[in-house]
Amino acid sequence: MQPPRERLVVTGRAGWMGMGRGAGRSALGFWPTLAFLLCSFPSATVPCKILKCNSDFWSATSGSHSEDAPEFCTALRAYAYCTRRTARTCRGDLAYHSAVHGIEDLMSQHNCSKDGPTSQPRLRTLPPAGDSQERSDSPEICHYEKSFHKHLAAPNYTHCGLFGDPHLRTFTDRFQTCKVQGAWPLIDNNYLNVQVTNTPVLPGSAATATSKLTIIFKNFQECVDQKVYQAEMDELPAAFADGSKNGGDKHGANSLRITEKVSGQHVEIQAKYIGTTIVVRQVGRYLTFAIRMPEEVVTAVEDRDSQGLYLCLRGCPLNQQIDFQAIQAAATEGHGARRPAASSPAPLAPETFPYETAVAKCKEKLPVEDLYYQACVFDLLTTGDVNFTLAAYYALEDVKMLHSNKDRLHLYGRTRELPGQAAAASLTLAPQPLLSALLFALPTVFL
Repeated sequence: MQPPRERLVVTGRAGWMGMGRGAGRSALGFWPTLAFLLCSFPSATVPCKILKCNSDFWSATSGSHSEDAPEFCTALRAYAYCTRRTARTCRGDLAYHSAVHGIEDLMSQHNCSKDGPTSQPRLRTLPPAGDSQERSDSPEICHYEKSFHKHLAAPNYTHCGLFGDPHLRTFTDRFQTCKVQGAWPLIDNNYLNVQVTNTPVLPGSAATATSKLTIIFKNFQECVDQKVYQAEMDELPAAFADGSKNGGDKHGANSLRITEKVSGQHVEIQAKYIGTTIVVRQVGRYLTFAIRMPEEVVTAVEDRDSQGLYLCLRGCPLNQQIDFQAIQAAATEGHGARRPAASSPAPLAPETFPYETAVAKCKEKLPVEDLYYQACVFDLLTTGDVNFTLAAYYALEDVKMLHSNKDRLHLYGRTRELPGQAAAASLTLAPQPLLSALLFALPTVFL
């Protein structure tokens, strides 16, 4: 029985076909924009093998010079056959439905008959185990910094991080505390998709933390195949979803690599072909995310007008933001005895941590009373989980490693946008020194 036909919502033509200029074969890029949503859906008892179907299709077509060649239609029919075989176990998987509809569209565009031969895709050949060096024949385009000519200005790097209950530092150095329960996109551009799923920390509380993370590196020229990385609570793998640790079997494959820093706790992903470093941690039960990315890559989208909300660039919507400073003020006034009103967006946890204890624990790891320190105190009050102290500490440590402006490591100021402050926060200019007290007056756009 065929699964129910659900037409998925896509963001313009790029949702099916586009990955940006020079980002690889267009026909192979129809599902990345949607596939990153799969992290919000529970897995079936029997694992869905749609990623295997996708991988086989990429393998079968990666050496083809023309999408109009008969071999392309043959590969599409084999792809369709693979999806039919896994239909029963993938019925609730969004990536599966995206693939099914994408195959139909591609067969129509290329006038492929549904009846005809299918071929077994050739096997992928992964690099030898332990091969951690970039190949000598890796093209220059697969190293972002080396591709810059000497007479050009050095790239401007930006940083985004998400941690705790959750707290967001955007590419424009705004610091927000948000509710954002469920699945939300952090990054969505021509080269990379990142989505997080946030779940309640305590029953009946608006306090949430990141329990799932999906990162999709899109197929890029002769550098890397498309790769998917997924992490969940108590599962922080040191490999991509297909078991590989680099970008595949292209010449520049080692320009994308995963390194496990601390088993089950700290993973670093280097994507040199786009000048990007990603740090994923599990602290306590929950995940943290930090990224360093060139401004040029951050803003690389095919159609800015139709680009949807993504948190690292645009921040959390106003109705999802929490003014944790107001909540802390209430706790300070009563020294932990006074609770916020029932309408407060994030009620405090039971009296697990009195205010003075929360302050003392956060001071141990975060001596500077910046927004990371304040976020730590807030998290201990709202969750009662001491691991959130470490989450704030490591988030600041990641900023120290990833942020290009060492004068902007500590942030101070308001943590909630005020009505009337919604206007564009542009990344077109290099960051300018601002008084920290005025930092969060930077406006933003919410769709």
